[in-house]
Amino acid sequence: IHYYAGNREHDTASYLANALLFEEYVDTLAATARYVKAKRRSKHDVFLSWDEWQVWYKGDPTQGAWTEAPHLAEEAYNLEDALVVGQWLNVFLRKSDVLKIACVAQIVNVISWIHTKTDGMLTFPSYDVFKLVSNNARGHALDALVKGPQVETKQFDFVPTLDVSASYDETTGNGAIFVVNRSQTDAVVTDVIWQNGSPDCVAEAWQLTGTDVKEVNTWDEPNRLRAKPIQPPVVADGKATLQLPPLSFTVLTTRRQPA
Repeated sequence: IHYYAGNREHDTASYLANALLFEEYVDTLAATARYVKAKRRSKHDVFLSWDEWQVWYKGDPTQGAWTEAPHLAEEAYNLEDALVVGQWLNVFLRKSDVLKIACVAQIVNVISWIHTKTDGMLTFPSYDVFKLVSNNARGHALDALVKGPQVETKQFDFVPTLDVSASYDETTGNGAIFVVNRSQTDAVVTDVIWQNGSPDCVAEAWQLTGTDVKEVNTWDEPNRLRAKPIQPPVVADGKATLQLPPLSFTVLTTRRQPA
C-alpha cells in the first residue's frame, strides 16, 4: 500500500476524519486476500505492508538545478497533520492482525518530521506523536469499543469524535491507550473502562493539543507544539476519567502486575 494524505481543499473536518479512508483501504485489501484464499482453498495467509505513507501536500518538490544539497520538499507539519498521523498510527495498531509492516516516508528533511541544518535540528508535532506510539505500543492490539459524540464532515458525513487504539503486553503487564479528539471546538470527558482486568494504575500520560490547526513549530519557536506530560487519571473500580481537549492527541500508559 502506498498513500500520501493532504488537506488541499482546506477542509479540516474531513481531513481529520481520514482514518476512515485509511481503515477502508486496509479492510478492502484484506477482504480481497481472504476471498482469494477461500476461492483457491489455500491455507496460505497473505499479510499487508503499507510500505510508504506520509502527509505531503503543501507544495510540489522543487528542482535542485545541480546545486549541492538543495532544500527539496521540506514540509512544515502543523497540528492537523499531527492529528492525522496519530489516527494513521491508530489504524496500524487496530489492523495489526493483517497489516504487519508500515514504513513512513521519509526520515530526515525531505517530507520529514525532522529538519536539520549544520548547527541544529527541528522536529514537528508529528514526530512527538510517532515517538509516543512507537515507544509505548507493545504486545497485542486491544479491541476498543468507542461510544460517544460525532462530528459532521463533508466527505464522510458524521464520524466519531474520538479515534482510539490500545495495546497490552501480557508479559510485562504494561498497556497503552492512544486517543485523538477530532473535534475542532468541543472537549470530551470520557470514561476509560477495562472490562477484563483493569490496570493497577495509569503510570504516565501525555497530551498534544492546540487551538490553531495550522500552528507549526519553527526554527525561532521550536517548541510551540509539543506533547507534554499531564496528570495521569486515577483508576478506580476498573475505570478512569479523562479530559480530552479539542484538537488533541492523548496517550496513557498503564501498569498491571503480570499474572
